[in-house]
Amino acid sequence: MSSSNASGAGARRAVTVPAVAAFAVLLTVLAPLWVPLTIVADLVRGRWRLPLVRLLAFGACWGWLELGGVVGAGLLWITGQARRTAPHYAIQRWWASGICAVLRSVCGLRVEVEGIEALKPGPVIVLGRHASLADSVVMAMVVAVQARIKPRFVLKRELLWDPCLDTVGNRIPNHFVDRKAADAAAEHAALEALTRGIGAGECGVIFPEGTRANPTKRIAALARLAERDPDRAARLAALVQLMPPRPAGARAMLAGAPDADVVLAWHVGFEGLDTFPGVLRALANGLPAIRLRMRRVARAEVPDGDGFVAWLDTTWLELDREVGRMLAEAGRPAGQ
Repeated sequence: MSSSNASGAGARRAVTVPAVAAFAVLLTVLAPLWVPLTIVADLVRGRWRLPLVRLLAFGACWGWLELGGVVGAGLLWITGQARRTAPHYAIQRWWASGICAVLRSVCGLRVEVEGIEALKPGPVIVLGRHASLADSVVMAMVVAVQARIKPRFVLKRELLWDPCLDTVGNRIPNHFVDRKAADAAAEHAALEALTRGIGAGECGVIFPEGTRANPTKRIAALARLAERDPDRAARLAALVQLMPPRPAGARAMLAGAPDADVVLAWHVGFEGLDTFPGVLRALANGLPAIRLRMRRVARAEVPDGDGFVAWLDTTWLELDREVGRMLAEAGRPAGQ
């Protein structure tokens, strides 16, 4: 990390760590006040599942999990272990499993995973659907905790304002991508470097859509794509569930790991959970079961160069149809 980046990280953490600590402490200390008040607020609105109570309870637990991760990283730094990846991966597993446990116990989140065996043996590059504030956490739990594989994630730079992700995530192989970078080539080079030398017990993880899917974003993304590449836009116009994939990042990661197979990961159940109001509505109505599926594609079946874009588009259209079928099986509407 350069000196300028280090100073920027220090200044950021000087804000985020105390803020999260204050948030966790205040929610805990003031629980005798906010619990009855939010219960009344929920019941007055006829929200019998108490979504406000659940959301604030999750917030308190999240705050303490964040602090636990930061304290753990701090102890590793004090003991001269800041450069050791193994204990930081252990913190990642603890944090991801803790977040998912809270989502399960407080919010009623249930996750069903099919095809987890596709992740082994490594190395593999996971191309995942992105539809929610929580699906990346679930992906971390499945890959790091259930499959016991060390992931190398591509995450948006804005997540550096999460103090645990910022501290621990920068000490293990991840890349916090600047989606508005003026020099896209530098970002792609960083992604290629991220997967270079990836081993048998590791995987790279990227969400090619680049943002959480919803109908408004999908229409806007297709319109922007039509201005740059009308042929691709026409090819992807049939998308109903997924966003048009951005091929450059995934292609760079595959270039860095020429022997890695591809694992496709898609899910249903997170639809509508891409915003705070959507999460609140889902908590009020009861969260549906999350069904996550994975399928491995041999590297020999994945073309290089320009052929990769056509392959990714065709694959994404297939996943879009598969998501639609899964939603129909669950009796939920499509196109969210």
